[in-house]
Amino acid sequence: MTNIRRADIHDLDSLVTLFDAYRTWYRKESNLEQARLFLSDRINKEESIIFVATIENKVVGFTQLYPLFSSTRMKRLWLLNDLFISPEARGKGLSKQLLMASQNLCRETGACAVSLETEISNTIGNNLYPKMGFELNETHNFYEWSNDTN
Repeated sequence: MTNIRRADIHDLDSLVTLFDAYRTWYRKESNLEQARLFLSDRINKEESIIFVATIENKVVGFTQLYPLFSSTRMKRLWLLNDLFISPEARGKGLSKQLLMASQNLCRETGACAVSLETEISNTIGNNLYPKMGFELNETHNFYEWSNDTN
């Protein structure tokens, strides 16, 4: 039986493993200790909302959202920053369920949008997001300044 629910500190051990796998999928070096500290801070400081997907009470996927604000819309919006399903649990519709939980969070908090970014090469995500009602923004440029000293 699958379930989607909001994560809490009791999910930390399961989340650390998935979060580390997510980061290595994006070609970052594995660092379980730093992943634990990072996620623990987000949960304890209530700086993000994490939803977990479970199969028979085992955490097999997650999404993490950060609150932002839109000055032009004068409302909160949510940045869906992370979405990952463990390889053995893929193909069961869990990504869709996590996206729906994110959309419900947007509605429940009166936010104006859920925004996300993914690599152009992420064909699975780039096929999934439009099916879930996300629209590719082709009218704006996305720029980033990187502080490479960290």
